Amino acid sequence: MNREQALDILQKALGDGPRYKHSVRVLETAVGLAEKYEEDVKKVELAAIFHDYAKLMPVDQLKNWILSAKEDSRLIDYHPELWHGPVAAYLVQKEFGMDDPDVLNAIRYHTTGRAKMSRLEKIIFLADYIEPERNFPGIQETRDLAKKNLDEAMVKALSNTIVFLLSKKSAIYPDTFEAYNDLIRKGGIRF
Repeated sequence: MNREQALDILQKALGDGPRYKHSVRVLETAVGLAEKYEEDVKKVELAAIFHDYAKLMPVDQLKNWILSAKEDSRLIDYHPELWHGPVAAYLVQKEFGMDDPDVLNAIRYHTTGRAKMSRLEKIIFLADYIEPERNFPGIQETRDLAKKNLDEAMVKALSNTIVFLLSKKSAIYPDTFEAYNDLIRKGGIRF
């Protein structure tokens, strides 16, 4: 499947509204990061296009897919905002025969992160986080770091997310902590 075919499928699923436009911005951001960090642009394009494929599904439908697809059942105990990534990965595989584990994992973990993320996974996670229309505290620093060091940008994005969730007294999915800790241990990154 090429970029145009994937965008056509996504547009049919999401319509022309804000979620589709967000996905196009993520695509553009991800391609820029892929070029900078020498990642396979075709894989990046597919993962970026389909990262929010299941975003507009009703929560009960997402929950059913997580359970029936045998995705990580721990997700059910956390905010439904995390569910669309794993469901999108499952549906893209099931509906379109996408069998590239790198692309599927980039889609699957774009909301939570995880330990030992691939460069492709980091690019999709960050592109979703820093796309040009996002505006919240810490975003510009994360954008600046993404231009210099992928891992430092990931640490900043994950730490911002963790601090935000702590401030809201929200449960934090374990993979997010594991992603943060893995990057810190791996690179000795300090801010």
